[in-house]
Amino acid sequence: MTDFRAIADALSQELAADLAARRRRAGDRLPTSRDFAHRRGIAASTASRVYAELTRRGVTVGEVGRGTFLRAAGTPLPRPPAREAGGAEVTDLEVNFSVLPDQAALLAPGLVGLTGPEALMDALGRGAVRGTAEARAATSALMARGGWRPDTEGLLFAGRGQQAIAALFTALVAPGERIGFEAMTYPMAKGMALRLGLQSVPLAMDAEGLRPEAVAAAHRAHPLRLIYLQPDLHNPLGVTMPPARRAALGALLRELGILAVEDVVYAFLADEAVAPLAAHAPDHVVVVDSLSKRVAPGLTLGMMAAPAALRHRLAAALRLGGWSAQGFTLAAGTAWMEDGSVATLVRRKRADALARNALARGILGDAGLRLRGDPRAYHLWLELPEGWRAETFVAAAARRRIAVSPAAEFAVGAGHAPDAVRLALAAPPESSLRPALETLRDLALAGPDSGSVG
Repeated sequence: MTDFRAIADALSQELAADLAARRRRAGDRLPTSRDFAHRRGIAASTASRVYAELTRRGVTVGEVGRGTFLRAAGTPLPRPPAREAGGAEVTDLEVNFSVLPDQAALLAPGLVGLTGPEALMDALGRGAVRGTAEARAATSALMARGGWRPDTEGLLFAGRGQQAIAALFTALVAPGERIGFEAMTYPMAKGMALRLGLQSVPLAMDAEGLRPEAVAAAHRAHPLRLIYLQPDLHNPLGVTMPPARRAALGALLRELGILAVEDVVYAFLADEAVAPLAAHAPDHVVVVDSLSKRVAPGLTLGMMAAPAALRHRLAAALRLGGWSAQGFTLAAGTAWMEDGSVATLVRRKRADALARNALARGILGDAGLRLRGDPRAYHLWLELPEGWRAETFVAAAARRRIAVSPAAEFAVGAGHAPDAVRLALAAPPESSLRPALETLRDLALAGPDSGSVG
């Protein structure tokens, strides 16, 4: 019996060599699996498994009815280095962390209280999943919105938001069980599910976010153990779920007995008057948040608000994974929440996100390019003009020292990757952001066959 993995290994190496020698480019279409089977003298079923394995490894992306295409990942220029010798810096529109120019000066006074020997010794002690009473009180106030406020007894702390998600998946879903994701989702979350041996199920979305009927249909087909979603400023599409949809989805979770992970990492930019999904199904939803977006990527404090029935299991998963929050980070984060620094940063970043989003819409949208997303978000979804493939566009942008994320990075399952890219607007200074957006506009309008694309 032919080992499809060995064929996939050889084909991966062949494709990598072709990319390196510029015999192929990201976005090129591969032969159909049937043609590949004929050329290699293997069974059609084996060829299909080879192509599926290449997609699983991230070498290709498959689209139902369109074919299989080389991905930008692994090409010489899909994700350019920060700076080449003697060259210009890359404008990074992949990473979506905001650090305001003056925020270090704002945050520095909050650390004064940690410099005394006694306070520093406490902060340098071992971190704790349960945190401290001060941390729980400050976090509960920070996460509260729309009349909902997490119970301080249900708050748990992780080293970062990603670790909180990993602990949730580990504790609540067994290998082989099904976990539902919005059809386009946070790449780290779907990657964790893959690593843990979970079956990822894409769930349909519309202009209001996750569709309850899609959840119900998937659950009837074969039970879902958990769903993961981002109702606020969804990553990557920027959709914000309205209150009525949240209420309907919460009622469905209660009816079907499904648990949900509500990732609210971008909710600080949204409407504080809108309650989270957890308010509609408090016994079925775990809310995950972090300080990294509000403050800076160097402050990786993750928080989760869990129902009483799940707290012990989740705390145990955090401890066993080595994912509990570290003492100094917890103390610093608590100090900045208590002294108002985090609230000040939130106000400033809301204004900054609005301005950057408006800048991008003015440059790209006014040129006739199709954009999706909430105007309050730090990211936008650019639907590429006819003729462009996402992978080809990413590679062409990389040759211009601009890094963007193709739709395939966010797609759950084959056949769900449109020809679109996510533009993360938070990181670059405006002096770099504006010309980068203008370059992407010109590139998108020129089309892949333009002589200016190479």
